Amino acid sequence: MTGTPRSPRRRASQSASIAALLSFIWPGLGQLYLGRPRAAAAFAGPLVVVALIFAVIAREGLDVFVVRLLAPGVALPLILVLLATAAWRLASMADAFLTARGHPAGPAHARRPGPTWRTTGARRTFSVLVVAVVLTHGVLIGGTLAIARFGNEIFVGDSSSGPSLRPGQTGEPQLPHETPYVTPKPGGWINTLLIGADSGMGYDHALTDTMIVVSANREKGQIAMFSFPRDIARFPMYDGGVYDGKLNSLMTQAAAHPDQYPDGGLGTLSRELGYLLGTPIHYYAYVNLAGFKALIDEVGGVDVVNGRDINDATYQFPDGKIGFYLSAGPHHLDGRTALAFVRSRQGTGDNDFTRARRQQQLLIALRAKLTDPGMLPRLPAILDVAGQTVQTNYPPDQAADLLALSKALDGDAIEQIVLGPPYAVRPEPTTGTYILVIDEAKFSALSIRLFGDESRYTTAPASPVP
Repeated sequence: MTGTPRSPRRRASQSASIAALLSFIWPGLGQLYLGRPRAAAAFAGPLVVVALIFAVIAREGLDVFVVRLLAPGVALPLILVLLATAAWRLASMADAFLTARGHPAGPAHARRPGPTWRTTGARRTFSVLVVAVVLTHGVLIGGTLAIARFGNEIFVGDSSSGPSLRPGQTGEPQLPHETPYVTPKPGGWINTLLIGADSGMGYDHALTDTMIVVSANREKGQIAMFSFPRDIARFPMYDGGVYDGKLNSLMTQAAAHPDQYPDGGLGTLSRELGYLLGTPIHYYAYVNLAGFKALIDEVGGVDVVNGRDINDATYQFPDGKIGFYLSAGPHHLDGRTALAFVRSRQGTGDNDFTRARRQQQLLIALRAKLTDPGMLPRLPAILDVAGQTVQTNYPPDQAADLLALSKALDGDAIEQIVLGPPYAVRPEPTTGTYILVIDEAKFSALSIRLFGDESRYTTAPASPVP
């Protein structure tokens, strides 16, 4: 007794669908399935080369690879590669499908007679695979364009005209001048000033209550963070003389009096902090604190370990609520709570110095979240928020190297320094206004310990400090 023979049309349909699916998975697999090894090698070879190049570039992680796309001239070649890869995959799928179906477009020895090309199931399967390729590569191209757009928004270059102001913003922004700063030495320290202000992106019109210098040396595998208290006053200026006001007013003062401060607001502040620290500030990043809250929310919050209870009965949230309380121990902070965490300073036992330490702690926690591979699906939304939150003149082609160094270091390995006591102390006799004056000997010792012969204090005579 013989079994019921299978329909030739059904067998052909299955073969064509399988061939197309295999070539969808990897070009050439469908041809290999059909017994065409030479065609399989021809289709598979180019994508093997592309995959190897990608593996080399992405060996430090997908997040580092994504940041490398911020460098000028990288996005367009990648888009062209994605388009060519999509076309190559479609060509391999079509060749495998048509060969299996005996279509006249296939090789002569593989043609089969009959109207099997019109088999509905096979055509439907092939169409679904084509749509999958188009959508997949469309998403990748869209993501690449989003990254390039983000790079244009956040990296503002070294133009003396400064960062672009967005609608509704005021101010006269000015970037730090490239001179007299030298290009960072190969293997040396790269110093970036982080500035945060509540006024949004209005730049020079805001008191800069958050001033953190991040110093990184990839060759040594070191990162250090220095927080400058806003109440430092009566400090020596890099161009001579003494500034009597508080440090957080210097940028606004310099912007308002260009005849006295030709380097402009941000340029004057950058040069002065570098002078006090003993090493030039090469780059800056300006952070809009309102956008910082949105960025924390976009990454799903951050995890911190609060070292002590925060009990600030006077803290006012943007929505008008009064009072911020956070117990000691581990916490997952959303954007609203994270902003209070870095702004509160009136709680019992709190001050500008404890707040500065928390600011550094939160930056390290955010770094950990942003370098988590789980953030990649959220990348377009994160980039959109970050583009409205940060502007910097840091070279985009060096950003990936900084990220790779940051990933390589555990958060505890990042040296965190708040330049309050003993580096800056209350003057004697004390006055009615709370101020701090720097102890230049301690600044000098700290600078030489970290920066070695790159520190100006290795050769500069001590400046008189009132």
